[in-house]
Amino acid sequence: MSENSKQTHSNPIDCGSPEHRTHRRLFLQGSMASGIASVASFNALFSVPAIAQETKKQGKKCILLWLCGAPSQFETWDPKPGTITGGPFGAIGTSIPGVQISQLMPRCATIMHKLSVIRSMSTEPSEHFQGIDVLTRGEQPRPPFTRPILGSVVAQQLGQLDSPVPQFILLDPCPDGNEFRSFKAGNWAGWLGAQYGPVRSGGEYSIPDILRHESISQVDHEDREALRKFLSRKFENDQRSQAAAGYNAAFERVKGLMSCAPLFDLDKLPEADRQRYGPGAFAQHALQARHLIENGSTFVMVANGMPWDNHVFQHEMHQMLVPELDNILYQLVSDLEQRGLLQDTLVIAMGEFGRTPWLNEARGRDHYSKAWSLAMAGAGIRPGVLIGQTDPMGFEVTQDAIDNRRLFATIFKALGIDPKEQYDLPDLPTFHRVEGNVQPIEELLVG
Repeated sequence: MSENSKQTHSNPIDCGSPEHRTHRRLFLQGSMASGIASVASFNALFSVPAIAQETKKQGKKCILLWLCGAPSQFETWDPKPGTITGGPFGAIGTSIPGVQISQLMPRCATIMHKLSVIRSMSTEPSEHFQGIDVLTRGEQPRPPFTRPILGSVVAQQLGQLDSPVPQFILLDPCPDGNEFRSFKAGNWAGWLGAQYGPVRSGGEYSIPDILRHESISQVDHEDREALRKFLSRKFENDQRSQAAAGYNAAFERVKGLMSCAPLFDLDKLPEADRQRYGPGAFAQHALQARHLIENGSTFVMVANGMPWDNHVFQHEMHQMLVPELDNILYQLVSDLEQRGLLQDTLVIAMGEFGRTPWLNEARGRDHYSKAWSLAMAGAGIRPGVLIGQTDPMGFEVTQDAIDNRRLFATIFKALGIDPKEQYDLPDLPTFHRVEGNVQPIEELLVG
């Protein structure tokens, strides 16, 4: 027997041919189809290039600029100049005749006709954790059930099944959570399942440990992954294990991250863009959100720690924070429009509530949920619209009070998601995307 023959027969599984390795992977991947026909059907659908490309072209996306800690409406979208509640800053005219915003936002003033503002938000929670929960999930908690966060719903409804790019990404400069525990790891996706939870990045703007070890060849890596996938899927199906389903979702996510790791490297973005957005973590993450949306992500949430919680020296702090937000919104909306992405990308800038009309003893504004403001632009939103009104001192909403339910109904409708649809949750109570008989804010919606 020749040396070549010995080598061939000593390793009957692998003859050394790339074609052999390919067929082995296809067999393993195909074997997993048993018992999960619905998943296979969707994968087959998106394997048709024309269908996949058309779906990506039509898909809507969302960037949520989360102003954690809650900004003051008086120093942003609803100034009250010359009043005892208005503070030291004036108001300036905008590109919409007769509409004014804070003098701290000169850039947004020039694109006000592209933005829409709700000045009459009125919600219940006035503490951070509860406010964040309601304004990111759309509803008060109903233990023991966990409602999915907005990003998880959007990813589940609009995300691309064939994309290696994470469909829900949270960019946070404090990835381990801050003192209020606002964004510590938790059950983000609720009853939708772990596969719709966010990929979190922050700090150094990169995700560690997602590169293939140099000692493992690409072929061996793919073979190992195919075998792992087959065995774990079989266990998940045989045991009907939710835990196994979560692990499988995590492995799939890591596999995707390995192929798109460069998207999380800000150093690869043009230096001119980075300078335009500004040096801060919030600004750089907003730029990264634009980049991720451009390259296949569906929902990117950009958080900024808790700098807006100005119980002390309100005016001094907002004098630094608001100009940064002003520039970020201006750059982001302008960039999305120039790239032809704004019509399909909804941009939201909001926190969990607003700030009090009065100052406390430390010259700060405290939490205030009765009357506050937020801004939106892009997909499905009619530009240049102002919703609601507050009294001359900013204490009460006097026209078109908007709560969290109507806000979420509007967001879903703008993105083409039915806000009244019922979740398919066997053996659980009835839940809808938006509870109650509420209507979207039609004045805000296109068409």
